[in-house]
Amino acid sequence: MSGSSVPAGGRSEVRPGRSMASAALIGVALMAAVDEIVFHQLLGWHHFYDRSTPAIGLLTDGLLHTAELLGLVIGFVWWADLRRDRALSAAHAWAGLFLGLGGFQLFDGLIDHKVLRIHQVRYDVPDLLPYDLVWNGAALILLAIGAVLAVRARRSAGRER
Repeated sequence: MSGSSVPAGGRSEVRPGRSMASAALIGVALMAAVDEIVFHQLLGWHHFYDRSTPAIGLLTDGLLHTAELLGLVIGFVWWADLRRDRALSAAHAWAGLFLGLGGFQLFDGLIDHKVLRIHQVRYDVPDLLPYDLVWNGAALILLAIGAVLAVRARRSAGRER
């Protein structure tokens, strides 16, 4: 008896919701990694939390990095489990990936930057508007791609039934 939950017939039921959720978690974690590596470390534009000392900023960057790594590990374990069980819907997973990427970006740009004001994209520029427009515009583009892919995946799954 194998450890897999795949029925003896070979193929289990495809799980579009779980496929989308696992890839969305991977997308959130990937965008957090890009943000942390590029904007926190390489460019040094900000830390995750800038309203305290530099040491607290570094600590919060480390916590963000920890959360990002956990998200990647959990998301890929979940994704691999779906693949092993032959329950992965690739179309839904692609949609979830882009929704996760854009969702993190928009949350960061609106909630972290503007509502909570825990950091800004940049500090040493007189006008943040261009940075905010690019940051949040990129998020909206990623979300739009994810939404289009989700609609296509849903339509495709409906035709397969």
